[in-house]
Amino acid sequence: MNVYPFIEAEKSGRHNVARACALLKVSRSAYYTARTAGPSRRARDDQDLTEAIAAAHDESDGTYGVPRVHAELAAQGRRHSRKRIARLMRTDGRRGRTPKRWRTTTVPDPAAVPPADLVRRDFTTTSSGVNARWCGDITYIPTWEGWLYLATVIDLTSRRVVGWATADHLRTDLIDQALNNAVTSRRPPAGVIFHSDRGGQYTSSQHRRLADQHGVRLSVGRKGQCWDNAVAESFFATIKTELLDRRPWPTRTSAHRAIFSWIEGWYNTRRRHSTLDYISPTAYEAKLRNESQLRQVA
Repeated sequence: MNVYPFIEAEKSGRHNVARACALLKVSRSAYYTARTAGPSRRARDDQDLTEAIAAAHDESDGTYGVPRVHAELAAQGRRHSRKRIARLMRTDGRRGRTPKRWRTTTVPDPAAVPPADLVRRDFTTTSSGVNARWCGDITYIPTWEGWLYLATVIDLTSRRVVGWATADHLRTDLIDQALNNAVTSRRPPAGVIFHSDRGGQYTSSQHRRLADQHGVRLSVGRKGQCWDNAVAESFFATIKTELLDRRPWPTRTSAHRAIFSWIEGWYNTRRRHSTLDYISPTAYEAKLRNESQLRQVA
């Protein structure tokens, strides 16, 4: 325990350093030496680490909590415990952002015959390679001009957003555009699974025709089971927590541009994903490619 602050208090009050040192069993010479020596090495290390924590937290736009800050510092070669980082973040008044509670928004088509569930809640990143299983969903963003709707296509192995689209409507054209973008950018082999909920857009004949055209196998979860499409729901919770719910959006265009920057410039390429051992989707795909090349050489 550091007793010198108590001696400082006694000195400021009664001006009796000798009595305080005697009571605390500390020599006056030790007290004056500590007083002139400045902050301890531990305090200086904490200050340096706090600055590094602040830089990592600011780089994430204030969204990273302790686990991601810990991973970011570890990638920089700083080996510190999570408890120490948590303590310093609390002291510095910093914390991550957490998602709001989930609310159901799916509107099923009672006349549609939905495809089978080909995923069955197997969202592990080791079940298949990239471009083998995708999932998607739609969410809405309030703007001063009205709703903006966002449809996504996410690779279940790398958690990368491989296709997305926005529109001012909820017609099937929106999810078709997102799927078209995914197929164009990734060029998956025939038979890639695209999993979704039972929303009317995903079970429509128009969407089925597009999937057949691209060689995509459709899959849907069970009625009223949001966990059957948990990866898509988790992504929407993340983007709303870290971007969309943090400020008002005057126009649909401004929201679209922000979504583009966040997905392409942050989430896919730099944001550390807890499911991927705290590396980004792009880095995880590169890791898988390197491992595949090493196996081929061996």
